[in-house]
Amino acid sequence: MITYIIRRLFAAVVLLFIVSMITFAIFFVIPKLGGGTPETLASRYVGRAATAETVRLTAERLGFYDPILVQYGHWLKGIFVGADYDYGPAVDHCPAPCLGYSFRTNQPVLPDLLDRLPVTLSLASGAAVLWLLAGISVGTLSALRKGSVLDRMSMGVALAGVSLPIFFTGLISLAFFSYQLGWTAPGGSYTPITENIGDWAYALLLPWITLAFQFSAQYARLTRAGMLETMNEDFIRTARAKGLVERRVVVKHGLRGALTPILTIFGLDIGLLLGGAVLTESAFSLKGLGQYAIDAIKNYDLPKVMGVTIMAAFFIVLANLVVDLLYAVVDPRVRTA
Repeated sequence: MITYIIRRLFAAVVLLFIVSMITFAIFFVIPKLGGGTPETLASRYVGRAATAETVRLTAERLGFYDPILVQYGHWLKGIFVGADYDYGPAVDHCPAPCLGYSFRTNQPVLPDLLDRLPVTLSLASGAAVLWLLAGISVGTLSALRKGSVLDRMSMGVALAGVSLPIFFTGLISLAFFSYQLGWTAPGGSYTPITENIGDWAYALLLPWITLAFQFSAQYARLTRAGMLETMNEDFIRTARAKGLVERRVVVKHGLRGALTPILTIFGLDIGLLLGGAVLTESAFSLKGLGQYAIDAIKNYDLPKVMGVTIMAAFFIVLANLVVDLLYAVVDPRVRTA
């Protein structure tokens, strides 16, 4: 088990290193291959209103005339030991881990990301609990009652949840439950959990339900398919032949065997959401990482976009690492893989 954990930790570190290279290539190498110049790269740091001389000086200060490998080395060094940014009037220090420095706001990107992270973390964690409970429960009941009215109704609702986009269900939910009935908090409401846990849950209740409705539909269909396959296996018939009660057969043997694909998709989903639930945060006007990324794109602020990208990649790798470790708990055969 220890060897398995060490292998997965090492693979996660290597993957993060590869992701950093790919991220750097997307923002710096590919534009040059498409005909971009150091000046066009620098213009993404200073905004659209900057003069040609300002753009040239910025490109020189940021080292955009250096070879690509040298630029990547400086960028990677900033993540581990920090970096100094000369924007003209003064030289500002970006402490490690430096995920970028915004020349439009004259401040490092990481503090802004950490300030927005609790909103996205609250949204993703609360919705994840709801969609796991609802999706796995509905999927299991549908599989055990295949062909029944419950099965057809639940899969019909699941199909609607998968088909309807979050910006549609989110806005409809806001208009009906918040502004017409007044049951839930209006858009843009958020109270930190450290201030008042009741207000925190009340403000996020509708975003949780709306987001969970879409994801639980996928999990219900996936759980149903997995349970239908697992319940027909030989070890299930053996467990019943031994006289085990049906609840134990379903939960310990059937559901456990169907959890592996659910864990796989859950790791991807939760990692993506922690990196920024763009559509949900936009629909409900929540100031999280997703809304932060949209604002950065609108303002032509490249360092902020890169910072969100790196943080999103980190959460995706971290989530998949946790899933790999959970595989060993759900299925002991994985430990020898």
